[in-house]
Order: sequence, then C-alpha cells, then structure tokens
Amino acid sequence: MNFRYDIIVVGGGHAGCEAAYIAAVMGARTLLITMDMTKLAQMSCNPAMGGIAKGQIIREIDALGGMSAIVTDRAMIQFRMLNRSKGPAMWSPRAQCDRMLFSREWRKVLEATDNLSIWQEQASGLIVEEGKVKGVTTTLGTEFRSDAVILTNGTFLNGLMHVGFNTMPGGRSGDAESRGLSDQLRELGFGVERLKTGTSARIDGRSIDFEAMTEQKGDREGRCFSYVHDSVQIKDERSCYITHTNEKAHETLRKGLEFSPLFTGRIKGRGPRYCPSVEDKIVTFAGKESHQLFLEPEGWETNEYYINGFASSLKLETQIEALRQIRGLENVVIYRPGYAIEYDFFQPTQLKHSLETKRVENLFFAGQINGTTGYEEAGAQGLLAGINAVRKVRGEEPFILKRDEAYIGVLIDDLVTKGVDEPYRMFTSRAEFRILLRQDNADERLTPMAIKLGTATPERIARLENKVRMTEEIITFLKSYSISPSDINPFLREMRTAEITQKNKAVSLASRPQIELGVLLERISEAGRLEYNRSPLKREIVEAAEIRIKYAGYLEREKGVADKIKRLEDLKIPEEINYEELASISTEGRQKLSRIRPSTIGQATRITGVSSSDVSILIMYLGR
Repeated sequence: MNFRYDIIVVGGGHAGCEAAYIAAVMGARTLLITMDMTKLAQMSCNPAMGGIAKGQIIREIDALGGMSAIVTDRAMIQFRMLNRSKGPAMWSPRAQCDRMLFSREWRKVLEATDNLSIWQEQASGLIVEEGKVKGVTTTLGTEFRSDAVILTNGTFLNGLMHVGFNTMPGGRSGDAESRGLSDQLRELGFGVERLKTGTSARIDGRSIDFEAMTEQKGDREGRCFSYVHDSVQIKDERSCYITHTNEKAHETLRKGLEFSPLFTGRIKGRGPRYCPSVEDKIVTFAGKESHQLFLEPEGWETNEYYINGFASSLKLETQIEALRQIRGLENVVIYRPGYAIEYDFFQPTQLKHSLETKRVENLFFAGQINGTTGYEEAGAQGLLAGINAVRKVRGEEPFILKRDEAYIGVLIDDLVTKGVDEPYRMFTSRAEFRILLRQDNADERLTPMAIKLGTATPERIARLENKVRMTEEIITFLKSYSISPSDINPFLREMRTAEITQKNKAVSLASRPQIELGVLLERISEAGRLEYNRSPLKREIVEAAEIRIKYAGYLEREKGVADKIKRLEDLKIPEEINYEELASISTEGRQKLSRIRPSTIGQATRITGVSSSDVSILIMYLGR
C-alpha cells in the first residue's frame, strides 16, 4: 500500500474537511486522517451555520471554492437573513441545519473528490526531520509520509469534559481525546496553553410546550448560501422557539454554583466572553432578571432540540431543575446534559499569515487549535491552510487575504498579529472595512482570486460573469432612462417620498432610501417603459445594483481609506531584522516585534504594545 501523499490533514471537523477538499481540488494527493468517519464536520454545538459576521465568512469560503455553503444549502431546515433592518454591510445569512444530514453530505463530498483519501485512526505524532515536517504516525504505528501536514484537531488535544465535579477525558461527548501531539509540539518549542468552551443540554421535543413560547419562522424566500444556487426552497421548514430564563431558574443556578467546576477553580482554561455559560451570565449580569433562550431543532427526523443560550457545566440535577422552572420547559426531558470542555491550543502568533508554523516548516495549523471558536472560523482557516500547503510544496508564493479583501483576512490577521486570550469569535465590528466586505459581494471580491488559484468551477465563473454583466446593465439603464412626473409621481406618493417637477433620471430615484429598486423596476415595466428587458431579474442581482447605487459615496470613501492604508500594509520588513539592535524602539515594542516578527509595517501597527513612535522608527530604519 502506498503511504505517500502530498498533503496530510489531521482532524475531520469543519477546518479539516475544507482543508482536505481544497487541497485535493488543487491537484494534490491528499489524505484526511480522522478518528471517526461517521462524524465528519460534526456540529458539536448548535445546529446552525452563519449569523452575524459568520454568514459573511461562509459566503467567502464559497466564493473561494470551498464547500461549507453548498453543504449548508443541502442540509438547511430554515434560513433567515439577519439584520435586514440595518445597512447591507450588516446583513448576515444564517441557516438552521439537519445536523446528521450535514455530516452525511460532507462525507459524500469528500468521498466523491478526486485525489482525496480518508483514513480512520488517531494521529499520535509528527515525523519531523531537520526542521521540516515529513509526515504523521498513528496509534497503530502506521507511518504516513507527506510534503506538508495540516493539524485541525479542534477540542480533542488532551480534551477534558466537566459536568459538575464529574470529569472525563474526551474531545466531545461520546468521543475520545487525542494524546501525544501536544507533548511533541511542546518539545519542538511550541507554547501550549488551555482554553475552555461549553455546550448546552439536548432536550426531547416531545416534552416541550411550544404553545407557551414564541415561534420564530424562517424567511421563506428561497434564499441560500452558495453563489452557485439560485434559490433553495425548503419543503418542510422547521421553526425555532424563543423563551426566557427567570428569577426562579437563576436562584436554582446560583445555589448550584458551589458544585461549579468553573467557579470553584477546577477549570483552568479561559472561556469565551461573547458566548458565556448560563452560570457566567447570572454572575456577570447579576441584576438582569431574564436571559433569552432559543430552542433550535437538530433535524427533520429527530425530536432533539438544542437550547441556545443555556450552555452549562453545572451538575446534572441543577441543570434539569433550572430548566423545569422556565416557561414551556416545565416537563422537559433531556437526552444529555450540557458540559464544559478544556483543551490544548497554540497561540496563533506562532504562525505566519499563510497559517504555516514558524518553528516547523511545512506544518500548518487551522481551526480551534489556533484559539478560535465557531464552525465558520474553523472552515475559513482550513480552506486557507489547504490552499497554502499546496502552494508551499509547489514552491509558490503564499495566498494571503488582506483586511480590506475579506473577513477571512481580518480573522487570520487578528490571530497571527494579536494572539488570543479567549476563544476568538468573528464580529462585524472587527472589520474596519465592513462596507466593502458584504455578504452579497463575496463572489465579486474573491471568485476572481479563486480562478487564479484553480479552485473555481466553470459554472461558478459563468455565474459571476453573468451577475457582473447584468448588474452593470441595470445601473447603465437607470442612468440613461428619464422618468416624467406624470408617470412616477403617483408611485412616489405611495412610497411617501418627494414628488418630482421635471424629468429625472431613474438612478436618482433609485438612490432614495424610501424606494426599493426591485419595486421601481416593476413600476417602470408596468408603464411599458422598461428598455432593460432581460428576464427574470434575479433578486441578488437587483440587490447588488441597489447597494452600489444607494451606498456609492460610502463605498468610494472606504475604498480610498483602504488604498491609503495599503501603502503601509505592503511595506515589507526583512525576516532577518534584529529588533534588539533598534535601541530607539521601546523595550516592550522590541520584545513584541521580536516574538511576533511581523512581515509588513501594516501588521506591526496592529500589534498590542507596539506604539506609533515605535512604528515610525521602524519605517525610518527601513529607509522610508
């Protein structure tokens, strides 16, 4: 049997699946090693993809040729576009998924991908020779050789789960932990730290009083995640339900804190501030009388529900008692309790922007191993690690996304430059150019890059070309077509916006906030004046044209700011520079620059502890 591959990916979670898939698509002979082939891309926490900022990341993965969006469209049981009441920079797609179907669809994708093999076993060590990774060894003593290795071990490295004072080793409920790799990496000089995350109890839907809760339905507009789909009509959409905790439940939780592994110091790892456990909430927000909970269905063919907002590591009895004091859950029956999990991770400042490690050549890290949380963040890292691993072994330049090009660029730059002191989660506020980085234009931003990388299918290329052409045609038509007051004023009165007294170009009316472009185009068509007669006008194309018209000034200004910043971003810093020789830089600045070793001045400006005067001195040293 041939045990020689170009790329080996360790771990079959969201990062590992994206990494293995894209590497194989790029033509590399790829091996994915996973401990359980039945749990590929398992949704270990809530059964949903996307959300605020995360939905933008999934669209970006899709635009670059990844599969998370396509698999989500195949498995989704509800779709919602969040933040529609705000500007388009904040619109964020989110889909509830059939958790079991999602994993099965990912397996279908991987097994149908040329150049990709799967091996079910635990990877226990790396083969490292002369500072380069050369392959992987497994618990059975099998040796696999490769030119590059991508580690995507999730929460499995020395994973330890907590329910009250009961602890058990494991990577997640029902799965064993992974041992050996952390110790070896520590011996190789990597800094190893601990983080903590957690999940909620899973409950039996037959024991829920849904009538006592608020139903939350999907958009039912046939929307979807992937740019290769026009729309996805969900035949049997499943609703989510909203309820709230109360003071009785809080009192029960407070009494249970004496058996909390979190508050008694048994858990050493730092937890996510933006997704706290319910016991964290009642302590941090002690004056708050209730907290919102979302009950999310796990799939079409199961009674299982996930309680979003009730992650807990309290003992089983406390969890059940508190849940039964919540409206609609008075008779709740649970399938399994919530738990906390501690696991090893590696500060991402030990990585290059390509996600290759600085200590061992051709070794890449992606996902929760880098201190992130979330399926979307993991998948994005896996995709970039897969692309860069292939490019590295081919002797090509790394593929680096900048902060004004993608949320993925923001994600990786934040990790590599700043490191983490808690599980990292993406928010729109982290992206300083979020008006440019919208979910609707990820294909226009990134698919041209995918074409150069060789990860875009002919269908994807054709769809992008059609979208760009039709969007331009709509805008050109609106700029050239004049509307008379008699034709349009009745419509303007309906829209409660100012009437016109003379002929106006249609584009000036389309720029008004009270007028939806799709409605305006329909009105022009009804009047028999629509010169643009291509049909149908797809919703996403009309929306793209509308955003460009209404937000033209903002887009132009933000692009100008981004271009100015790029001048610093592109100023390279030599790898061999000795910062200790630059005595004019502050001591903290020299220490941080020496440890992180930024590749550009732009990256140096974002390092905590490096002052603007430190950067100025560095620029002068570089002769600029």
